[in-house]
Amino acid sequence: MSFTLHGLGVSGGIAIGQAHLISQATLEVSHMVIAPRLVEKEIARFEAAITRVREEFATMKNSVGNSPADIGAFIDLHMMLLSDPELSEVPKQIIRERRCNAEWALVQQMEVLVAQFEQIDDVYLRERSYDVRQVVERVVRELVGRPTNPSFKSVKGIKGENVILVAHDLSPSDVMAFKDQHFASFVTDVGGATSHTAILARGMGIPAILGLHNARQLIRDKETLIVDGTRGVLIVNPDVRVLEEYELKKGQFELERSKLRLLKTARATTLDKVKIDLLANIEEPEDVEAVLESGADGVGLFRTEFIFLGRGDMPSEDEQFEAYRKAVKGMDGRPITIRTFDLGNDKNLHSDIDEDRRRDNPALGLRSIRLSLSEPKTFQAQLRAILRVSKLGKVKILIPMMSHAHQIDQTLAALEQAKSSLRGERVAFDENIEIGGMIEVPAAALAVGMFLRRLHFVSIGTNDLIQYTLAIDRSDEQVAYLYDPLHPAVLMLLSHVISSAEKANIPVSMCGEMAGDPALTRLLLGMGLRQFSMYPAQIPAVKQRVKQSDISLLTPVVRRMLRMEESGRLQEQLERLNAFVPGVYV
Repeated sequence: MSFTLHGLGVSGGIAIGQAHLISQATLEVSHMVIAPRLVEKEIARFEAAITRVREEFATMKNSVGNSPADIGAFIDLHMMLLSDPELSEVPKQIIRERRCNAEWALVQQMEVLVAQFEQIDDVYLRERSYDVRQVVERVVRELVGRPTNPSFKSVKGIKGENVILVAHDLSPSDVMAFKDQHFASFVTDVGGATSHTAILARGMGIPAILGLHNARQLIRDKETLIVDGTRGVLIVNPDVRVLEEYELKKGQFELERSKLRLLKTARATTLDKVKIDLLANIEEPEDVEAVLESGADGVGLFRTEFIFLGRGDMPSEDEQFEAYRKAVKGMDGRPITIRTFDLGNDKNLHSDIDEDRRRDNPALGLRSIRLSLSEPKTFQAQLRAILRVSKLGKVKILIPMMSHAHQIDQTLAALEQAKSSLRGERVAFDENIEIGGMIEVPAAALAVGMFLRRLHFVSIGTNDLIQYTLAIDRSDEQVAYLYDPLHPAVLMLLSHVISSAEKANIPVSMCGEMAGDPALTRLLLGMGLRQFSMYPAQIPAVKQRVKQSDISLLTPVVRRMLRMEESGRLQEQLERLNAFVPGVYV
């Protein structure tokens, strides 16, 4: 019987193959009370499982080989989470206090950590809860005696290149177990657009759909599947007509992708000779390899949160310097913009943050630059680390979520303090390092002038700007349909920021998801945007759209669009704008 499932398409393309179901340990473990005399034995069993998983991770790390750099970085993160006292020590306390079995203690502690992550406003950080679950599930496998995934050899008659993995969830280390099989695609019941599984799929360049909910229960081994990663559609047991249609689409998609690869060394220049900067967003130093492969002009957004995740203490200045140094050296002279950490007080950074500072609504609470300014010692360590690495390359500093003039002034004062301390220690750094601010709060967009008078550049974070403008949490399935980049209010704010920066002769870039969507490239070009920052894999498609665009013709059309008040009409005009006819826009 043929049927269709819909999920979140996180990596574009089409894959056709046979299902391979991945068996995984359930986290719904039984609760058992153990005798007092067996408590220490149970703790020893837990410690042995932790040790075996740690050894397994180490073996995987050594065998990364030619796999995407993301895999090794994700394994590092999972090893770090495994070593965090919150996972490796607290469950032992629960075993002692409640005289319970190790599996149950570990899962209880996992639920506490996951609840903390899921209250974080930042989507990328919130979805690190998947990493916690993946690490815990691996330990549970050891505890229940099912330590490994089945191999491809267990499914006879399926060739690796035609395999589509179907799982409730997949961690990067799970994918490592199958890396030599060159599978075509994977789909999972859970996961989000910024989960490490999604990032890995984009890094590997294979189609993937997450958030299918019940795929693992509904699909059987060896069933024929079509994965449309662009539309987020999974077709099970397609009929002959549908199969032929998607085989044709697959061939066309692969032909287009091969053409895009030829653009790697081409300059991103419009038909009327306007140079556009296409930059990359990265999460970890290891992402630099993908940046260079994409032909990006540099890094427009280096999120530094990864350094702070899964730790029981704060990273030292030297630890941060080493991470930044690796990224800067890897860029080999290309510019790199480092954003100071964007965490909230809903996620404890260290043990001395008081419980009474936690709030029910972290999106509007003490987060990002607000938190940095309230923790001057931590902020100084990061600023000093960034300044120290500035002597090694073209480094800029980006400050998130500023909304008041006094926040800008306090940040500049903190930067000067960091500079002064380094001068006193005779440590070299770039005295003229540029500092910019993110425009991701409506107040900042409306009063952008205070940024332009004080800073060297601004960067528009459309993900948060849209959410705050429309009061929409796009991760909430009940209201996600209201998340609309083409809402007139959103476009008015974007236009205001871009035009104000142009008048002040201050560079403005965009680092949110809108920047990486080729369907919006011409709209943004017509609004005056000249710097785009996105995932490395998105750069070729955006570059192609840039090279097919004439800004002198786009600008008057976009101006008319900005006067429209209905998203429906805007969408119609956008489709006409993207219907490319050389030299003609209607």
